Amino acid sequence: MGLGLTLTDDLLKHLGPQAPSHPGTCWEVGRLVLDEAHRSDVNALRQCLFLSLDYACTLTRVDNLYASCTHVLGRLYRRFAFNSFAADVPLAGTDKRYTLIHGYATEVLASLSGRQVTAH
Repeated sequence: MGLGLTLTDDLLKHLGPQAPSHPGTCWEVGRLVLDEAHRSDVNALRQCLFLSLDYACTLTRVDNLYASCTHVLGRLYRRFAFNSFAADVPLAGTDKRYTLIHGYATEVLASLSGRQVTAH
C-alpha cells in the first residue's frame, strides 16, 4: 500500500486527515474466491487467511493489514483481530460504499492460529 495501487489506498484518500497512519509496512488484504459451497464456512476463510498471511510473513515484513469490505464482512473480520475504522466510505464515480478495516499482522496471525491475541 501507499503507492496508489489498491482500492483501500483510493478510499483512504477520501478520508483525508482522518485516515489512520500506522508505522511499518502496510498491506491490503484482497479478495478471496471460494466455491459457493464453502462461502459460509468461517473456518475455510480462517484457514485461507492464515496460510496466506503466514506465507507472506516468511517472505517479507508485514506490520499492518488493511481491507475494504461490506459492513457485514467488516463484522466477520473482527473475529480475526481486525477493527473497523471507517464506515460508508464512498468510491468516487460509483454508488459503492465500503467499510475500512485494519489489523496488526502479529495479532491477526495469532488470532487465526488460535493463540492468545495481545493488543497493541
